Amino acid sequence: MLTQKQFELLKLLEKKIEESGFAPSFEEMKDSLGLRSKSGIHRLICGLEERGFLRKLPHRARSIEVLRSPSSFKKKKRTKKSSIPHKSKSSHPLSQNIRSIPLVGKIAAGSPIEAVKNSSDLIDIPESLLGSGSYFALNVVGDSMIDIGIHEGDIAIIEQKDDAKNGDLVVALIDETEVTLKRLNRFKGKIILEAENKSYSPQVYEKETDVRVQGTLSSIIRKYQ
Repeated sequence: MLTQKQFELLKLLEKKIEESGFAPSFEEMKDSLGLRSKSGIHRLICGLEERGFLRKLPHRARSIEVLRSPSSFKKKKRTKKSSIPHKSKSSHPLSQNIRSIPLVGKIAAGSPIEAVKNSSDLIDIPESLLGSGSYFALNVVGDSMIDIGIHEGDIAIIEQKDDAKNGDLVVALIDETEVTLKRLNRFKGKIILEAENKSYSPQVYEKETDVRVQGTLSSIIRKYQ
């Protein structure tokens, strides 16, 4: 299944390749889909390639082959992943209201990974798990927070903030390129990101500008299969 943006990009690629024989440039794709950066297009193409909808031809500029036409399937409109069973409003008088928040990619609970932006995926979360602020969700990768019960495959619900207190669990953007989930501490002008796993050493940064808080952990959702 595809996200809305993946579906739109696949349709655009098929159309342009049929018309001209080659794929549009990243700049053309970015403008057509209304994204802010070409890195978002790169992630969409990688996602389509992983799912078998297209392949990039090596050593050839703007060479992409569409393997599965978008007209042959129905797009996925929304991503839902939650350990909370679904109950329709009509079937239960106390059913909770639901809010859709962005599912913006993966977050490393271990070594930092490349920041993921411009996602079109959404996840439905009960309002009871959220406050009045802005929230986003991230898929957890790694094991550095297992001592407090955060495991790989969990979904972290993050309240969007640009600051946090010592001891808060934060999503930290490092050098504007990498993102990680850690416990924040400041000591003698240094920023310390601490794991909750004795196998991992603290990550120490000399300057405040090296680390930017993106939000604080609000809750964790786990899917059981």
